[in-house]
Amino acid sequence: MEQEYTQEQYDKDYEQKQQGLEAILGKMHDMVGHSIVPFYMGGSVDLYYFLNHIEGTGFATMELLDIEGNGPLSNEIGTYELVAFTKQQYNEDKDNQTNFNLIQRRICGNLTAVGGYSYETIFNPGDTYESTFGEDDENRYMILDNYIPENKEFKVGDRMHHLLLCVEIFESEMEFACENGSDELFELLKQQGYYPYSDLDRTPVA
Repeated sequence: MEQEYTQEQYDKDYEQKQQGLEAILGKMHDMVGHSIVPFYMGGSVDLYYFLNHIEGTGFATMELLDIEGNGPLSNEIGTYELVAFTKQQYNEDKDNQTNFNLIQRRICGNLTAVGGYSYETIFNPGDTYESTFGEDDENRYMILDNYIPENKEFKVGDRMHHLLLCVEIFESEMEFACENGSDELFELLKQQGYYPYSDLDRTPVA
């Protein structure tokens, strides 16, 4: 028989997840990017914003893990929530096509795609991921990493999880990672100041 939980227990789980994220990424912004159609019904993930961690804006999911810590298929580390970053500063202007709005929608699509497949595919740090998006079947390429700045681990209450970073990259960079190893690509991205960001208004490093 499936265990039932009270609203109080769900609220506590949410609070502990927020505390776990904030311990790594700094204070969470009050605004949440809610999807019109919930993620569990096939919609996009909700985006939670972090403005005080590194330059630009961080995005995290909070709905991959359920109240028991289950969700994505466990990888070599365990289960996780997703994070991504842009160098664009957070902007609440939703009526105009700002650079932040454009990258926000793109990252939301990336995290939704990885999050959706995470229940049927094991994603390990260092894996690459390719998918098509939109009516034009645009190809996008991503590389995944265990995000553990200053060795700060992601905990929800007493449960150990981790943050799986999604970095959008160029096709040539994904090919380089497949041939030379993901660590080699991460090193090149870090040398140029591009890690851990998903912005593609840059020159490919490979």
